[in-house]
Amino acid sequence: MKQQTRTSFHTVRDEVKRRIESRIWPQGALLPTEAELAQEFGCARATVNRALRELAEQGFVERRRKSGTRVKTAPVKQARFEIAIVRHIVEEQNAEYRYALVDRSVTEAPAWLTSQLGLKSGTRVLHLMCMHYANNRPFQFEERWVNLDVVPAIEQADLSRIGPNEWLLNAIPFTDAEIAFSAVAADNRLADFLATTPGTPVMLLERTTWFKGQPVTFVRMTHHPGYRVRSEY
Repeated sequence: MKQQTRTSFHTVRDEVKRRIESRIWPQGALLPTEAELAQEFGCARATVNRALRELAEQGFVERRRKSGTRVKTAPVKQARFEIAIVRHIVEEQNAEYRYALVDRSVTEAPAWLTSQLGLKSGTRVLHLMCMHYANNRPFQFEERWVNLDVVPAIEQADLSRIGPNEWLLNAIPFTDAEIAFSAVAADNRLADFLATTPGTPVMLLERTTWFKGQPVTFVRMTHHPGYRVRSEY
């Protein structure tokens, strides 16, 4: 007797998405119920539920209790940004990568960081300042704070040869991340690190990562003038 292939939630998700994008189910349309979709695809309701949850997270549908699932009036495509290792970015540009640990200290989290991340007063953090180079030219200045309550092992880690971002990605997974982009004028300190003149516009990326609701690290990454960010969605 031939065994039936189970329908995965990927299959359901991709087909529902295809029908939305091809306007089989236009904006505002009410989708069939989970039970109806499960019967059509020959799968469990839990499989359909997971597929629709992902589509809701991606901005294609809106789900409401007792009202069902509708195609969003203005479906949103979400840009996805990879938390990349700087060394890989530089090497992908066929440039020679170099890293330098500028400063390292253990201190109590400053008041602004305590407030921003919801830390307890007196939380110990590892404060790091690092430089990343491409072909011996400044590529990125990194200033980072790491929550030692969540990642105590990094206090003893040798970060003179490997950047903290690379160390953290290998040591602890993150479950959530928030990224903010802004253009800032380089002050005297940044201008010195990035080998430019004060007042030059530079790209600043600020990123916070969490592990199961606990803040792991907050980092400011300032890039050389002319740096560009690209994403696909």
